[in-house]
Amino acid sequence: MTKTCLVTGVGPGTGSALVRRFARGGYAVAMLARNEERLNDIAAEVDDAHPFGCDVGDTRALAQTFETIEASLGAPTVVIHNAVAAERGSYMDIDPAGLRRAFEINTMALLELARLATPAMVEQGGGAIICTGNTSAYRGRPAYAGFAPSKAAQRILLESIARDAGPRGIHAAYVAIDAVIDLPWTRRRFADTPDEFFCRPDDIADECFHIAHQPRSAWSFESVIRPFGETW
Repeated sequence: MTKTCLVTGVGPGTGSALVRRFARGGYAVAMLARNEERLNDIAAEVDDAHPFGCDVGDTRALAQTFETIEASLGAPTVVIHNAVAAERGSYMDIDPAGLRRAFEINTMALLELARLATPAMVEQGGGAIICTGNTSAYRGRPAYAGFAPSKAAQRILLESIARDAGPRGIHAAYVAIDAVIDLPWTRRRFADTPDEFFCRPDDIADECFHIAHQPRSAWSFESVIRPFGETW
């Protein structure tokens, strides 16, 4: 029986790399993003990748999309919340509506996904809920006042989920990426940066796949990954 993996925030970087890795690992992958054209392009290239246009910050739309996924592909045994929203600026500069939107996508969507996914995971004997994040979940720098609070809340929410759902067989894990992700636009922006300071999306996806399949005797909750050249 084919297993199902749900990935939010599927774009040209980490999201599409996650889709490729889990499809290669034998999963039917439900791809969620607002850009349906991009999803259709990925679906045309990757076997068993299925597009579902959805704004995950819209709780009602997310619930309806999840119901459609369950009906067409089966209940997900792995959920990866990769969607992200950010309002850059100091606490004096940001638009409060932008921070509210970040909470809707980064934190509230995780809450909704966990509430939707865990009943079937428990019934099936287990599953995994993974969030991709970054070090904004651990520290609030001046220019990240519209972003870091939502990521810190996301991590703490996932820890609450892990402590509650873990004994019922659900592995919840947070993967913080302390790096500049290797994408065409980041290469242009950081044109003089050596290769060793970039983190490749395929390597991030490999780590997430590994975490989703850790043995129950050695589950990790937090995994902070960074290129070997990163200063920390």
